[in-house]
Amino acid sequence: MPLRALLVTDAFPPVCGGSGWSTYELARALRARGHHVAIVQAKAGVAGIRQTRYDGFDVEEFGAAAPDVPFLRNYVKSERLTRSLTAFLRERLSRERFDVVHGQHVMTTVASIAAARAANVASVATVRDYWPVCYWSDLRITRDGLTLCPECSAGNMAKCVRPRAGSLWPAALPLIPYMRSNLAWKREGLAQADAIIAVSSTIAADLRSRAPELKASRIETIPNPVDVQALRSTAAARPAGAPSEPYALYLGKLALNKGTDFLIGVVAASGLDWPLIVAGEGPDRAALQQKAAASGRDIRFTGWVDRDEAARLLAHAALLIFPSRGPESLSRVLIEASALGTPIAAMDTGGTRDIIDPGVTGLLSSTPDQLAADVGRLRADEALRSRLASGAQRKIEREFDSAAVAARVEALYSELARR
Repeated sequence: MPLRALLVTDAFPPVCGGSGWSTYELARALRARGHHVAIVQAKAGVAGIRQTRYDGFDVEEFGAAAPDVPFLRNYVKSERLTRSLTAFLRERLSRERFDVVHGQHVMTTVASIAAARAANVASVATVRDYWPVCYWSDLRITRDGLTLCPECSAGNMAKCVRPRAGSLWPAALPLIPYMRSNLAWKREGLAQADAIIAVSSTIAADLRSRAPELKASRIETIPNPVDVQALRSTAAARPAGAPSEPYALYLGKLALNKGTDFLIGVVAASGLDWPLIVAGEGPDRAALQQKAAASGRDIRFTGWVDRDEAARLLAHAALLIFPSRGPESLSRVLIEASALGTPIAAMDTGGTRDIIDPGVTGLLSSTPDQLAADVGRLRADEALRSRLASGAQRKIEREFDSAAVAARVEALYSELARR
């Protein structure tokens, strides 16, 4: 029986990051299975309501002004936007029937759950990162990214504020009670969902262990979807400017939590004699380019690349280096590289083991030295690269393809709607 689903999201194509594309892939797969899907997108910073359309989906954009001031902006995006978005969704649900309302990310989840409960409609929430257990959503307690926060206590929050606020950190300390109450408020709202989807086993475990409000919640682990055939079709063309010889690839943000500070050292220690393409932008680009120049290696920086070019770079790379110290919730780069059959050497962080079975679908390491050794192994062993690529493709087709993921989400929707 066809279902009517309202997806409420922080982001949606054509301009968005991974969460927006994951929402789109789910919407498209549900539509292909015969269900009606409507989209509401919240936009902080742009006031007003606007009707748009993308790939046949009617998208209702709900905007709210948000000042570009730290903490104040978060207050507006959390409490104020949630209240106004809840009222907007309740009105939408009063004039149009839906079987389920599905919140997709931090800015829209609490509002979508509250509106669904008021309308006696089933509610689902997808948690894609650590926002219910960390005010900053990343669990990092120090700027170097090496130490993960054990809990959001007042003392640990003070440690978190200092590297983020810089010289102004003493002025930020009085805001810690608000930060703690904001986090608890979001968790209490999330706990009202009929079901929570965690995109990785690590996210699910952290929700259970770090959020006491969610002890009684139903938490299902269902990954972000990827349309494997569409991705492969997009990636078939040769990437612009890529070398004709084999090359290694780093794709992602150039920042400390992504491990880019030791990327050049890994390449040097591995003995890799292929070019390394570094695709992405971030605060550490200048420092990374200096290290690359000093290394004497063939390292080429592309800057930011769009989604299609990123897929082409992945598909034609001889191997992907993933040095992230995370914790990664569930890396879309790793999912897409696996779907395209690109051999992977990665750090073992967060939900990465949901994608990579060590020695079967990729290589995992716990230190930069081990990562360098894995890069060297992949460079030297073509048969290993081929075996890992084949194993990765089979796993992604079986567990992460949008049709397989949508079938699991559909089953959850149907069960909740019957109730």
